[in-house]
Amino acid sequence: MSPQLELARKLNLLLDVVVAEGNTPYTFRQIEAGLKERGLTLSRARWAYMITGDGPLVTDPALLTGIAEFFRIPPEYMLGAAGDLPDRVDAQLEFVKSLRVARVVSFAARMLGDVSPETLRSITQLLQEDGTEAGPPA
Repeated sequence: MSPQLELARKLNLLLDVVVAEGNTPYTFRQIEAGLKERGLTLSRARWAYMITGDGPLVTDPALLTGIAEFFRIPPEYMLGAAGDLPDRVDAQLEFVKSLRVARVVSFAARMLGDVSPETLRSITQLLQEDGTEAGPPA
C-alpha cells in the first residue's frame, strides 16, 4: 500500500470511529475550524486528496499532529513514528469499526427479515470492506 493510501486509510478509520461512537460525522468545516484553533490551515482540496489517497503525500508534522489532536489520538499514530503505539491505536480503531459493522449487520438482518443467508453474507462483506474509497466528508 502506498504511503498516500495508508494515510487515507488512517484518516477514514478515524472518521468512521467518530460515527461508530455514536456521534455525527465530522464535516470538513469542523475539521478546518479545529485545526484553525491550533493555528493550522487546511484547504478542502488538500483534505480531499488526503482522505482519498490521491495526490502528493502530506508529511507536514504540524498538520498531522493537529489532526491527531483534533481526533484526540496520540500524534504518533498520524506521524508513523516507530514503536507499537500506532499499531495498538490502529487495532483499537479497527475493533471499534468492526463493532459498528456488527451493529449494522444485526440491524439489517432484523429489518430485512426473510433474507437468504447468501444475501446477508454479501451485505456483511460489503460493510467490512475498507472504507478508503469513500469520498470526502460533506
